[in-house]
Amino acid sequence: MQANPHQSPSAEPRIPLLVPEMPTADDLLPWLRRIDATRWYSNFGPLCRELEGALGDMFARHNGERPHLTTVSNATLGLELALTALDLEPGARVLVPALTFAATATAVVRAGLVPVVTDIDPDSWLLTPAIARQACEALHVDAVLTVATFGCPHDVGPWDEFTAATGKPVIIDAAGAFGNQWQVGTTTLVFSMHATKSFAAGEGGMVVSRDAALVARVRQLSNFGINLDPRATTPIGQVDLPGTNAKLSEYHAAIGLANLARWPATAAARRTLFDRYRALLEAGVGGFAPVWQRTPAGITRTLLCFRVPVVGAREAIEVACQAANIETRRWYLPLIHQHDGFTELPVAGSLPVAGAVATDLLGLPFHTRLDEGTLARIVGAVARAAGPAA
Repeated sequence: MQANPHQSPSAEPRIPLLVPEMPTADDLLPWLRRIDATRWYSNFGPLCRELEGALGDMFARHNGERPHLTTVSNATLGLELALTALDLEPGARVLVPALTFAATATAVVRAGLVPVVTDIDPDSWLLTPAIARQACEALHVDAVLTVATFGCPHDVGPWDEFTAATGKPVIIDAAGAFGNQWQVGTTTLVFSMHATKSFAAGEGGMVVSRDAALVARVRQLSNFGINLDPRATTPIGQVDLPGTNAKLSEYHAAIGLANLARWPATAAARRTLFDRYRALLEAGVGGFAPVWQRTPAGITRTLLCFRVPVVGAREAIEVACQAANIETRRWYLPLIHQHDGFTELPVAGSLPVAGAVATDLLGLPFHTRLDEGTLARIVGAVARAAGPAA
């Protein structure tokens, strides 16, 4: 993610890109008192299990059946452990989209596997089953790690068909898609509860799947790989597959429970904000029409991104926003294989769509503390840079 490097000289108050929506100390006090009463701080404590139960209930209401779910200390480790639980051969190749956060590829590498980079759909900006099939025809691939880019959910039906036809498992990096990616199917979903997400626990994540054995394996791996199941062949307290420490603490579970209680209001506020923001941009920016990601209607947004379809206009908007003390971001750019640490990754084709998105994608501030005056200030800066309508 490329941030603008220069400090703006503007005297106007800074408008930050993101502002976490976290509970206050008073909101947390009842939960903290429960921690004080039990003196249980980690290791799948009562608040952690309560949060998992509440989240499982939400997925059950949307799926008609209850998937299996375990929390983890963060989504990056959730991805790594989900990949490890697939029990692929060391060095197996995992297809990933070019447009994604570094954690997607990092998790693959940390799991002892090799990311294979492929293109994205021109409208949804997702790695789709059709693209995955083409990549598998061109290169050897053992599994797919696709991304719910900018919170856009996947239709898992075509992914179920892909897995049935190819035998290749699919994980969805749904880090920013809580409230949107309810479908599970045969895929494994990994969500983030980082402070900047729409549903936040400060730090944390969850792994969701209909595969009970896979989720149990992730849970065991998150506790160093120690077996706690009396039905397993490995004795209780022994390790059969080395894991790591990726458990969610009781303090983070407390934050998650406090935020989950107000999730309906948070989600509604974010949807309203996005609709208002989009309307102002489309009405007030005369030099171009923003190109938006195609998503299902009514999803809950974590970020606001669009493409600027005029050569040089993105840079002009960035300069204008800097001057007005407005933070912007080129989200998920450079593309994943263009990072210094990933330049040797195999790439499936020339990636024309991802390359085009990289030339003009722009993110503006998005958080529920943006009022009408602040939105007008942001849209005004964009409009001044964009120029009059042709």
